[in-house]
Amino acid sequence: MKYEDSLRNRVRQLRKTGKTYSEIKKIVRRHVPKSTLSYWCKNVKLSQKHQKRIQKLILNNAKMSRAIALIVNKNRREKYLRSVANRNKHLTTVLKNKDVAKIALAMLYLGEGSKTRRGSLMFGNSEPFIISLFLYLLRYCYNIDESKFRCTLQCRADQDIENLEKFWSKLTKIPRSHFYRAKIDPRTIGKPSKKSGYKGVCRVDYFSADLFIELMMISSIIYKGP
Repeated sequence: MKYEDSLRNRVRQLRKTGKTYSEIKKIVRRHVPKSTLSYWCKNVKLSQKHQKRIQKLILNNAKMSRAIALIVNKNRREKYLRSVANRNKHLTTVLKNKDVAKIALAMLYLGEGSKTRRGSLMFGNSEPFIISLFLYLLRYCYNIDESKFRCTLQCRADQDIENLEKFWSKLTKIPRSHFYRAKIDPRTIGKPSKKSGYKGVCRVDYFSADLFIELMMISSIIYKGP
């Protein structure tokens, strides 16, 4: 595309005053590719003051672009998560069926629970949601004897054990009198915790060989069939 000399001259004059190419396009009100503007201005000498101004504007525009991109990506992800939730929200009613809930419990225990202590269930995790889900399903599916619960915390050396016990006791609804002595990882001595929200690992024991056998049996039946 051909451009008149007057336009090229004006662009060069504007560049000499320290204008960015984006500013120049707005001033001349013409759609000229940035590569063309750069070619026209290749011999234009900029003062140090103008160079600093342009660099500052470019940096600010880059920061603004990143901020906008973060917002756009966040909105896009939120929209995606809502769509995933909407297409699965019917599962809340499905889980009211205790047979379905037992399957969910058996699969959760199969993945996260101990399979070696056959006289009891032993389930541990550092994620409060996982512990809550396990206990919710266990209490929903079975007539639980609360006195058979025990908890053990596994934590780092610099953590406040009393506060951790209060947190997990409230979450699990298991009294602190049913907590065994916390186990401190000796490898963490002298090493400060980096995750401020880390609550250690909570291990829940429920003394029932019958429940252990049943959950393992459910898993086996689902995989192999009756």
